[in-house]
Amino acid sequence: MKARHIIATALALGACAWAHAQDYPAKTVRVIVPFAPGGSNDIVGRLLAAHLSDRTGKQFVIDNRGGAGGLVGTEMVWKSPPDGYTLLVISVAFPMNAAVYKLPYDPIKAFTPVVLLATGTNGLAIHPALPVKNVKELITLAKARPGQLQYASAGIGTFQHLSSEMFKSMAGVNILHVPYKGGGPATIDLIAGQVQMSIGSLIVILPHQRSGKIRIIATGGSKRSATLPDVPTIAESGVPGYEANNWWGLLAPAGLPDAIVRKLNTESNTVMSLPDTKKRLTAEGAESLNVTPEQFAKHIAAEIAKWGKVTRDAGIKAE
Repeated sequence: MKARHIIATALALGACAWAHAQDYPAKTVRVIVPFAPGGSNDIVGRLLAAHLSDRTGKQFVIDNRGGAGGLVGTEMVWKSPPDGYTLLVISVAFPMNAAVYKLPYDPIKAFTPVVLLATGTNGLAIHPALPVKNVKELITLAKARPGQLQYASAGIGTFQHLSSEMFKSMAGVNILHVPYKGGGPATIDLIAGQVQMSIGSLIVILPHQRSGKIRIIATGGSKRSATLPDVPTIAESGVPGYEANNWWGLLAPAGLPDAIVRKLNTESNTVMSLPDTKKRLTAEGAESLNVTPEQFAKHIAAEIAKWGKVTRDAGIKAE
């Protein structure tokens, strides 16, 4: 009798969860982007939110909550109820923060991985006034002026920060870090000449290369970007072994019902597979993906291990 009761209860709960997922979303969904507008998280998040709104008939609204290298917005989602109505757009900055900071949450246990959306390499961008044409000349200039050149990042522990520090360490140069509250503000100051360089996501900096406001002299992938085939990689430009790729995904608070996880995963993968989405991402140096929640969870764990090693090797600590 007891066994039958347990089975009946489990079936009832499962049916309830399934019905809830079928009705989801029943109201507006808040999508937290833990950086200022204009950064790569914001660009990918808005692209996804617009399509999800169209597909579900309910609004997926972007809420930019920048600060502390993405930690402010991330903590907001961590503390939110696991009902599917508060989601978080993350990037490689998420495992990087885990490598740099002593976090109040467990990056693995505190969230539910939903979907890995896209990936893209970085680009080493300089202000046009900087008198260098390539990475080797940049390294020579930086060694001649130790501590005088400045690079912008989206904040401590972000992709721009750690990929730049990895570049500094591998190239043996001293370039001053200037952190901002997001990739957008960092790029604005690069364009204005307040800083001389930035190693940021192509999806953010590529439009400004096309307009001539900045110059991308190298990319950070293991091979040349299909979007910039004539631009060499950092590795082939004098820093062998250098590789840094950004990526973007969607998390929810821990405990999100599996049926909602699966629905969000399916809908998001469908959006990222749309021809116009793929075309938009490809044009900006990124590539859409189709990944299960389980695969995304493994990816996050592997990235935490990778960037943890980079942080330790470079001696990076939270300021």
